Amino acid sequence: MSAVLEAKTRKDLKRSETKQLRLDGYVPAVLYGKETESTAVTVPNITFIKTLREVGRNGIIELDIEGENKKHKVIVHDIQVDPIKDYLVHIDFFEVDLKTEMEAEVAVNLVGDAPGEKEGGVLSPLLYNVTVRALPTDIPEEITVDISELNIGDSVQVSDLKSGKAFEFTNEPEETVVTVLPPEQQHEPEDEAEGEEPELVETSEDSEEEEKSE
Repeated sequence: MSAVLEAKTRKDLKRSETKQLRLDGYVPAVLYGKETESTAVTVPNITFIKTLREVGRNGIIELDIEGENKKHKVIVHDIQVDPIKDYLVHIDFFEVDLKTEMEAEVAVNLVGDAPGEKEGGVLSPLLYNVTVRALPTDIPEEITVDISELNIGDSVQVSDLKSGKAFEFTNEPEETVVTVLPPEQQHEPEDEAEGEEPELVETSEDSEEEEKSE
């Protein structure tokens, strides 16, 4: 699935100009690839968000740069978001060859309820993304992992995941995706003399007072 996104080249890369672009509703970005010269561009903020929702995080976007005769088939390689104000800061567009396999990170989506959690265990996701190798058009949107049979001590490793016909995982097979840890043991301080008054420790000052009283 692909969609067209219009873009314009950026000539002025000064910080003040970049800030003004964001205020005007655009996001600074860069287009690059193995055989594509790095080019600074800008795309409309709202249009980009709509396009990304339409094609998905690993979907193909046809980047139509103003003044050029061809469209660049790209995927969104990276998105920088301001952690405080929650606005798009910068986008990396990677131009792909639709006939050449590539590696891409794919989000892990846990589904179901682990029985081990109901028994007091702690669900611990260890991999939030896995890496797959596939043609650009065959990269999955997400990898679904069913945790409905995980008891305390159980785990799912990369080797347990099912590769699709069109892609394969490149992580180490023994890497753990998710596990259910035993409940944390609460170590309460031992009080062998519970209910008894604590033993008084005689200090040097007490000893001196006793000697004077004698």
